[in-house]
Amino acid sequence: MSSAQPISILIGALGGEGGGVLADWLTRAAEASGFLAQRTSIPGVAQRTGATTYYLEIVPGADTGERFVLALSPVPGQIDLMVSSELLEATRAAQSGLVNPERTVVIASSHRTLTVAEKSAMGDGRFDDERLKEAIRRFSRRAILFDMDAAARTTGAAVSAVMFGAIAGAGILPIARGAFERAIRDSGKEIDASLLGFAAGFAAAESSSPAASTSVTAAVPAQSAGASGVADEFNEFPQALRTLVAHGYSRQRDYQNRKYADRYLERVRRIYSAERGSAAASNHPVSEAVARFLALWMAYEDIIRVGDLKSRHARLQRIREEVGAKPDEPVRVVEYLKPGIDEWCAILPAGVSKPLRRWAERSGEPWSFRLRLRTTSIHGFLLLRLLGALRWWRPYSARFGEEQALIERWLSEIVSALPADVPLALEIAQCGRLIKGYGATHARGKANFIAILDALAGPAPTSAKSRADVVREARAAALADPEGQNLASLPASSGFALSRPAPQPMPVSWHKSRTATRGR
Repeated sequence: MSSAQPISILIGALGGEGGGVLADWLTRAAEASGFLAQRTSIPGVAQRTGATTYYLEIVPGADTGERFVLALSPVPGQIDLMVSSELLEATRAAQSGLVNPERTVVIASSHRTLTVAEKSAMGDGRFDDERLKEAIRRFSRRAILFDMDAAARTTGAAVSAVMFGAIAGAGILPIARGAFERAIRDSGKEIDASLLGFAAGFAAAESSSPAASTSVTAAVPAQSAGASGVADEFNEFPQALRTLVAHGYSRQRDYQNRKYADRYLERVRRIYSAERGSAAASNHPVSEAVARFLALWMAYEDIIRVGDLKSRHARLQRIREEVGAKPDEPVRVVEYLKPGIDEWCAILPAGVSKPLRRWAERSGEPWSFRLRLRTTSIHGFLLLRLLGALRWWRPYSARFGEEQALIERWLSEIVSALPADVPLALEIAQCGRLIKGYGATHARGKANFIAILDALAGPAPTSAKSRADVVREARAAALADPEGQNLASLPASSGFALSRPAPQPMPVSWHKSRTATRGR
């Protein structure tokens, strides 16, 4: 009986990151070293709800004539090496019990690719990166964490090459570095870039002490955090607020024009002046909240903005870089758009938009227009550019007037609360978090936002809670349940006993069956 024991390896990679290529490289390197290797894969789910996993077992020192029975899937607690291209996937492996604190070495990228649930949350649905890292360190024998995505972008390689280098640099497998590199060369694809990515991953993993459980940093250039300086026109604000206002101002200029950006600046100044005259803390939390959420709100998404962003040279260049297109290689970009009646009514004048909306509601039909445009064609590009060039028309549109009126109402509530109740003013400012997204998501968030503002005009709560506490609870309920059911179920004593939204009629349309007609 042989004393050789298999080394079990679990790899988690997202779609398009080359997880299959990595598993193939690893198998090649093992077999070239005279080891027995077996691998299987389990497809993941698209749209970032999961990852494709690859499971390998390598038997070092196995004699040619020996026969081994190897597993086809990982066994919880029996994994020697877990490699992940993304932080959350490594944490999921630990949560499911695959990672053993006495056995498993975890190599993972510290960067994040947000899940659908994180991006679709009404509030900030992101997981705390530091808590994820701490969980990995706690439940693994050794953790090697660094930004593989940054290393891949810097070297021009796929992230799988960086992962491969990290596996080699960790020194866990009894395979020489030359065997790893030969596996890349034998594949015959993107050899130079892959070797650069391999070297970056190898250096990052090698620099980690085997006994350490702290994260390491790949030797890649740091990314710029933003503009190097802030214009003098924002010097009236304290440093932390100044940076926010500068970014918000720049966003409005890019979205509309300088006049619109000046309007943003005037609104922030209004809140800042009121807060300085109140008993607010010196760090001006209300002004910071308004500067952040107002910048996003004023630059709301509409089809004019969509046309502008999708036809920008920077976007097309970024797409070429993401797909790895060479300068002489053509890239075709196709946009699949489906603007509904609300999107079209939003850019029409109020006098036309309102009756058109009423007609669409009475008809009960989900009116929408399916568009398939090729951005890289002359016709498609010009159509998007023409749509984006309509920004001059935006101030005359129905939605522009609606948004500005609601913004002014929000700011007035904050200014009214500041002199006597700073915590309440801050909670009202934080309600700006409810305004986000587009389409149905934006409509639900706005409905909850208006419901809270309407309730503020009612009588004070009869409970011992302050109005600030009540607004905080109402906002939390709205963020947890975009449909508004949690908000509607708040107790009457809170002052926010809101009626449930009335059910919307859904007309039933009857159509003659074509199949029945053909059969006659």
